[in-house]
Amino acid sequence: MIRNRCGMFLLLSAACLWAGFAAAEQRRPNIVWLTSEDNSAVWYRLYNPKGAPMPNIERLAEHGLVFNNAYSNAPVCSVARSTLISGCYAPRLGVQWHRKEQPVKMPPGLHMFPWYLRQIGYYTTNNAKEDYNFLPEEKEGVWDESSNKATYRNRKPGQPFFHVQNFGRTHEGQLFRNRPDESLKTNPDDVEVFPYHPDTPLFRNKYADYLDAQTEVDAQIGEFIRQLEADGLLDDTFIFHFGDNGGVLPGSKGYANEDGLHVGLVVYVPKNFRHLVPAEPGSRIDGFVEFIDLSATVLNLAGATIPEGIDGRPFLGPGVTLEELNRRNTTYGYAERFDEKYDLVRFFRKGKYSYHRSYQPFNFDGLYNEYRYKQPAYREWLALYRQGKLNAAQAAFFEARPPECLYDLENDPHEVHNLADDPAYADVLADMRREVQRRMRNLPDLGMIPEPVFLREGAPDGFGYARANKDRIARLLAIADLELVPFDEAKPKLEAAFADDDPLARYWAWIVCSSFGEQATCFVDKARKAMWDDDDLLVRTRAAEFVGLVGAGDPRPALVDILNKTTDPVEANLILNTVVLLQDGKTNLPFDFAQVANAPWVKSSGEVARRIRYLKGTTD
Repeated sequence: MIRNRCGMFLLLSAACLWAGFAAAEQRRPNIVWLTSEDNSAVWYRLYNPKGAPMPNIERLAEHGLVFNNAYSNAPVCSVARSTLISGCYAPRLGVQWHRKEQPVKMPPGLHMFPWYLRQIGYYTTNNAKEDYNFLPEEKEGVWDESSNKATYRNRKPGQPFFHVQNFGRTHEGQLFRNRPDESLKTNPDDVEVFPYHPDTPLFRNKYADYLDAQTEVDAQIGEFIRQLEADGLLDDTFIFHFGDNGGVLPGSKGYANEDGLHVGLVVYVPKNFRHLVPAEPGSRIDGFVEFIDLSATVLNLAGATIPEGIDGRPFLGPGVTLEELNRRNTTYGYAERFDEKYDLVRFFRKGKYSYHRSYQPFNFDGLYNEYRYKQPAYREWLALYRQGKLNAAQAAFFEARPPECLYDLENDPHEVHNLADDPAYADVLADMRREVQRRMRNLPDLGMIPEPVFLREGAPDGFGYARANKDRIARLLAIADLELVPFDEAKPKLEAAFADDDPLARYWAWIVCSSFGEQATCFVDKARKAMWDDDDLLVRTRAAEFVGLVGAGDPRPALVDILNKTTDPVEANLILNTVVLLQDGKTNLPFDFAQVANAPWVKSSGEVARRIRYLKGTTD
């Protein structure tokens, strides 16, 4: 009898212990991301009285938190999503170009963050967009399922889950089609046109169309929330809603500016886990959060250890206080290649000010990009510019930018009044400039390395290559920043750079000359020689670009020779960016593509194919 009682006691103890373990597992919250595509915060009524009514997201806000200053680190999906999944700034890994010409590795010992959730028992699913710029093998062990059929419902009973649901109705491609005004729910006469856009019937139509899209996405989100409610999960599930980047009217998506980076972020707080957030439901948070922070936040809420090597920090969960969160007042953004169009811009916001650093300011924003110009509004905007029918703020999109811009977002939310030359803001400008320089050096930022050079020398180990080239990147950054000093001060340092054995030093020196424009014409003879004689094709390209931009001769024969010598389609695409700049910009130097029609890269299917179609006149 005693033996039987002991056996029963052991069985009951084991059962209680197992129940305790199960209860411990249940104490982990479920976490859902509801991501919509390409929509800035300005499109939500939650952020802007003229924004779209989104009743389902607004109900989430009533029972959760609204983040007033949430930022994607990149204004385009693959770079933003690579930042989200890694928790790392893209330019320190080599994933900052959209889309990847060649995928790269994650840093050693670091996994995509859902991997860590699986290690502590989470069921992880993604439906369905990934768009990461990483090697396919980096996804091993990350998702239990990632497909357009993925659902949290396939988990084991009681298993906590992390699920991502993507909604595409607000994607840029939705504005390619024409919708007559009478088919729209939003009255085009009621929209508020941004100051950098022309106020035309077409633009008003597209504004109204896009506001309608927000409400349609909200309805889809409502259906998903009702599914969670029907499954009895709302009391245990954090729901994050955010856009994957800003957009999507012309001049926002793809551009490192406020409208391209500032996204809405609403987090529903479940009743059983309110102790994990630092504010009451219904609160608005002023502290700045970035996409690099989202992975750390999810891991912190789930009770996972946040791995070393990520750049973000949690904004919810244990250890986060409202006081500390609201002290956060900075964000960092980046924009480089979007499909075939190259640029190099860094964005920094601190408090109410935003700072744009354009490293190739002659690459005007409106430079032709095949996908963007499928939007009728883009085409109309360009036509109005060519007809001389735009004011200065509207025309700026098609003209060279200053290397630096500074904006007061409280008074200028769409960034049209540049304060960089105003002495009253000199201290603010200097502070923000120093911070961007510091971040560029410390990452170190692979934006200083042209993409084809990175792919030849560094891929797929972008992280290792950046670290090995940290001193080189700092030297190149110092040359690039000569754009910010008077030319007389820059001149001797440019002369030294032209004599440097590192071709990228010479490459950046010619970019700086193009930025100075006519101030740098003392280097014209050197440029005419370099565009033919330098032993590096990209250096030759930048020298030819300078010659063309300052009107010191015809660089096209040199560019033809360069294009016929390269065998690398990525390098050819970068060179063709210069060709299109000189053809479509104020230099007006039409290019005869027949002269390079037999080059080996012409049959390539990568991003260069878009430039080829444009220059051949075969774009749809």
